[in-house]
This record gives sequence, C-alpha cells and structure tokens, in this order.
Amino acid sequence: MKRSTLAPAIAAAAVLALTACGSGSGDDPTGGDDAGGDGAEGLPDTLILGLVPSVEVDQLTEDADELGELLSAELGVDVETFISTDFAALVVGMQTGQADIGMFGPIALVNAVDQAGAQPILQSVRYGSSTYHTQWFTTDTDTYCLDEVITEADDEGNEYAYCNGAEAQEGPTGEDALALIPADAAISFVDASSASGYFYPATQLGQILGVDPATELTGAAFAGGHPNSVQSVERGDAVVGTSFNDARENLIEENPEIGTAVTVFASSPEIPNDGIAVNGELSAEAIQQITDAFMAISETEEGAEVLKDIYDIDGLAPADIEALDTARQVAQAFNES
Repeated sequence: MKRSTLAPAIAAAAVLALTACGSGSGDDPTGGDDAGGDGAEGLPDTLILGLVPSVEVDQLTEDADELGELLSAELGVDVETFISTDFAALVVGMQTGQADIGMFGPIALVNAVDQAGAQPILQSVRYGSSTYHTQWFTTDTDTYCLDEVITEADDEGNEYAYCNGAEAQEGPTGEDALALIPADAAISFVDASSASGYFYPATQLGQILGVDPATELTGAAFAGGHPNSVQSVERGDAVVGTSFNDARENLIEENPEIGTAVTVFASSPEIPNDGIAVNGELSAEAIQQITDAFMAISETEEGAEVLKDIYDIDGLAPADIEALDTARQVAQAFNES
C-alpha cells in the first residue's frame, strides 16, 4: 500500500497547532467564574471540537464554527472548533488532550476509544438508518459493469449512474466485478483511517482477490477525502475508487454531471455510521451535558441544517457499542492480515 510519508508529520503539526488553543480538559473542571450559566456546571472554561475534511475545507470550517456557536449557547461555555488533517490526527488530538469532542468515522471512533480513552456518545442517522456502505465507482464501465448502466434521479432531478445492482440500499453488491480489479490497479482510497474509504473496501477486495490488502494492492493511493476520491477517478488518476454512499452528492452543485461521469458498480457490506466521542477524562455530568446539547441541537431547524451541511447527518442516536465492535473487528483483522 502506498502511504504518504508526510502524514505523520502533518498529524504532529496539527497537534502542535492545537496546543496554542489550550485544552478543554484543563485543571479547573468547574469552568471557573466566567464559564457561563447553570449549563456550564461541571464543564471546563472552553471545549474544543475537532472535525475532519469531508467537503470543501473553507465551507466545512464555516459550518463547524456555526455548530460550535450552537453548542456554546446550549452549554454556556465557549466551544472552539478546528479541522484536523485526517482522522488519525484527530485521534492523536484526543489522545493528547488537545480535543474534548471529536466527530469520527467508525474505525477512527473505535481507535479513539482504544488509543485515547475516548467515550462514544452518539451516532449519525441517515435516511432512517444507522448503517451505510462503501461505494465502488469507475469510468471504465466496459470492464466493470457486467450489466447495463442505469440512472436514478434524486428529488432535485440530479442523475446518478449505477450497474451490477449497486443502487441497492444495502451492500454488498457487484462482487463479481470487484474480482476483475488487478491487485496492481490504480485504486483511489480515501484515507488510511476511513472505514468506508479504506478499511472495509480494502478488506473486501483483499478477500475477493486472495491478497493482503495492506501490502499487495500496489497501485493504491489515498485521495485525502471522499469527494477527492470521486474526482480522482473522474480525472483518470485512478481506474476505480471508493467513498461513502453517495459522495457524488457533495460535488453535484459544482459539477452537475458528476453523478453520471462516474458509475457506481459495487458496494461493501454494511458499516456502522460515524459518530461523536468525548474526552474520557471529562466528568460524567459534563459528558451527559454534551450529549444532551447535541441532541437538542439536532432537534432544531437551525441545528438540523448545520449537521446536514457538515456530514449529511439527518439525526443522532445513542452510540451502538455492539455495532462499533464490528468495526473494531474489521480493523483488527486488517491489521493482522
């Protein structure tokens, strides 16, 4: 597997940059005299919320700031936000006490629990479900579409192309087509810590091809984000790519043809949705207040809109620890392969 040698340095730099912000889990757990009203009881003066790129960074930064303001209003303390370089850097931020709250993909979420002592509190709900799957896409439909390409339109009339039954609501689909991918093919994965963008599809492909996904997918590279992976395949930088379903929606406004420019031809087994974790050193009272604040925000029109803008979240539900264990098992199996 090709991995950028810059990633550890970038992650370290991100953590160093956070140090200047100060940690929300400081020495004064009561929040001090300036912490704000009754909602601040048990909370530190400042909470730091970390996110990772999934859409254009400037827009995500703006949306994250809005979420921080909503949380601040609910909790009665300042909530600062930052965009980490990737999931791994955000896990490090939680581990070093430089982030109090993190919004993670499922693999990174269990890594934050196992490596940083974080506590998962909530999971995202989309389309009424707490699971999702990887979509595999390509522009080479002659090779990877074993039946006719079909298109489906969303409520706004945007067209999206599929084949091999990959339009199904649940995976896996199209695994006969995945068997046609050479181990040395140019594959666009998302990020080394991404469940749908790397762990699940790489494990799936490794099992189908009978190869070690960590070492024998020699043409693979990381695009750095789900929309980036779609764009990588559209540009011809990769023959096939992976993302969550359906990352093409994040690009449709700037590129109305993206839904048919790349065709989804396969999907992975179902994956537990991303979620929210907090610093495990916070008091039980503080953790409950943060949980309640997110839930309260998700039930307002303004809050629902910002969660939708940030990670396409339709709602929030209590963290499903059993489902997250399945993500842990995939990560462990991958690391042991």
